[in-house]
Amino acid sequence: MRCRRIVFYVVVIIFILIFLMYFVRAFSERQIDDVSPGIDCDPLLLEKSDVLYVIPDFEGKDIAEDSMWCSEILDLDKELSLHGVFHNYKEFNEEYNNEEFKEGLNSFKDCFGKYPVDFKPPQLAISLENKEMIERDFDLKVRARFNQLF
Repeated sequence: MRCRRIVFYVVVIIFILIFLMYFVRAFSERQIDDVSPGIDCDPLLLEKSDVLYVIPDFEGKDIAEDSMWCSEILDLDKELSLHGVFHNYKEFNEEYNNEEFKEGLNSFKDCFGKYPVDFKPPQLAISLENKEMIERDFDLKVRARFNQLF
């Protein structure tokens, strides 16, 4: 009897957590990662999203060199954030070069006319040192695992 009661409470707690996660996700801002001229993205997804996470230099193509694409993205009137610099696997999990990061920020600014306020590392992989460096030296809010959950 006691075992049934424990199982019942565990199942109830799981359902409550699933409901809460659904509720939070339903009313949270919608985000889309991997926005770059070199990546095909469904225009309807871009329209539905609130936040676009942009890769400034995907496969050697600097976003600032494609002014038409920059204008199209700006015309969507979405919040624009930085998603890595090159989008390499675990690019921010090792010691990172500040100059490369500055180049990514400058490319973002040249494309959109402003610097981002948020940063999401590729594959959400970032070392504590790099997270602190980005927040301290570049005044960006780092969005990682908790952000992705909701």
